[in-house]
Amino acid sequence: MNVIESLIREFEHEAQTTRQHLERLSDNKFAWRPHEKSFTLEGLASHIVECVSWTDTIFNSDDFNFDPATYKRYEASSVADLLKTFDENVAAGKQALASADEAALMKPWSLKVMGNSLFAKPKVEVLRDFVLSHIIHHRGQLSVYERLLEIPVPGSYGPSADEPPPGSM
Repeated sequence: MNVIESLIREFEHEAQTTRQHLERLSDNKFAWRPHEKSFTLEGLASHIVECVSWTDTIFNSDDFNFDPATYKRYEASSVADLLKTFDENVAAGKQALASADEAALMKPWSLKVMGNSLFAKPKVEVLRDFVLSHIIHHRGQLSVYERLLEIPVPGSYGPSADEPPPGSM
């Protein structure tokens, strides 16, 4: 297995695990937040879906120039919209990864804010930092939201308290 194939498998695994969390949400809880400084449930779930879309951006461009005045974040209108957009972003991300070659992984990618470069890193590092680790981080937050809302929490890397291993009960 080469590096691209390994990244695709990791991306698919994290996407599958993340989708299990997202599909348990309900529209009537979208405005809920655990604290005034926290994302709403909709905001957090939408941000996770948006993070997945960055895979396509990373591998199909050399930079992203963020302008806070014009940037429009993704805001899901419903769980159905959230899942549809998530699935589209996953498919685009998998396609971007599958179309890349080993040399593309080391090609620099820059994040800019209004033309000022914040960093330039190899695309593979940006994928891990800004997509995979970012999704995992926010999915952990989402699992706390689920617990507080009495939504059964799916396991991520093994069983959860709501989904014990087979034969353990």
